[in-house]
Amino acid sequence: MAQQLPSKSATNSSSEDVDLAKESVKAFISALPAREGWSHPFVQYKSYWFRPEFLEQFLLVERCFKPRPDDIILATQPKCGTTWLKALAFTITNRSRYNFSDHPLLTRHPHHLVPFIEIPAVGADLTGVESLPSPRILATHMPLSLLPPGTASCGCRVVYLCRDPKDALVSRLHFEKKLLEGFSLSMDAAVSMFCEGFSPYGPFWDHCLEYWRESVATANSTVLFLKYEEMKSDPLQVVRKLAEFLRVPFTQEEESSGVAEDVVKLCSFEKLTSLQVNRWMPPRLGQVSTLKTIMLDLRTGHAMEVLRTDM
Repeated sequence: MAQQLPSKSATNSSSEDVDLAKESVKAFISALPAREGWSHPFVQYKSYWFRPEFLEQFLLVERCFKPRPDDIILATQPKCGTTWLKALAFTITNRSRYNFSDHPLLTRHPHHLVPFIEIPAVGADLTGVESLPSPRILATHMPLSLLPPGTASCGCRVVYLCRDPKDALVSRLHFEKKLLEGFSLSMDAAVSMFCEGFSPYGPFWDHCLEYWRESVATANSTVLFLKYEEMKSDPLQVVRKLAEFLRVPFTQEEESSGVAEDVVKLCSFEKLTSLQVNRWMPPRLGQVSTLKTIMLDLRTGHAMEVLRTDM
């Protein structure tokens, strides 16, 4: 008989609730289909592939996380501009609170300012996210179908950023090789698995399509679907579009004084990677790296050059 995921708790996500859920979730994960090939083993859940320790957090989120009407949720697949989107969303929504000359981004990493729902920092847990004051800006790599029911309809805003799969794959492979000593997966093997649908948080296109379909489902959808390549080619236009969607559009006075342009400059790759605070990424499940590694190969189209060389 197939093992059943324990029913969701109707109680709030207190520390005790989460602790009780963890044991049953781990037992459930141990019975899922497993596969190796990438730097870590993966298990398959609802057609998607996850590292077991991340899936554990995903299932706890699905069971316990309570979306709020004023939440902002930033959704991406890995290596698709997560750090950049975090910086932009935080700066846009908090521009009335902070001066650009003394901004939190100058002294704190984007991952500190916008935490992941399901990938906690060392020493943190789900209840830490639940205790954050409203309005919250949160990030996730989860497919839309694994977010709690009602996330896209409760009133909160969901922003999804999609990237050319070639660039996302190459950036991911380089990222893992830099982080993991002895990792030797070839580009040819990575491409084969990726196209097959076996990749971190994959299948890639299924993940994208879930958010895209929700974004076009109604004229007033609460899901905004952005393209990484458009952010690269015209960041100012995307910043204005993002501000409008997040219900904090730029005023005429702000436009006249160049506030939108200031947001683009503060959140640029050149600015973020030049800051001392971004030389090290906040640890997540024991990982440490530079922001430049996280934002590796941001040049759109660079993947084709690498693919020709490595295959």
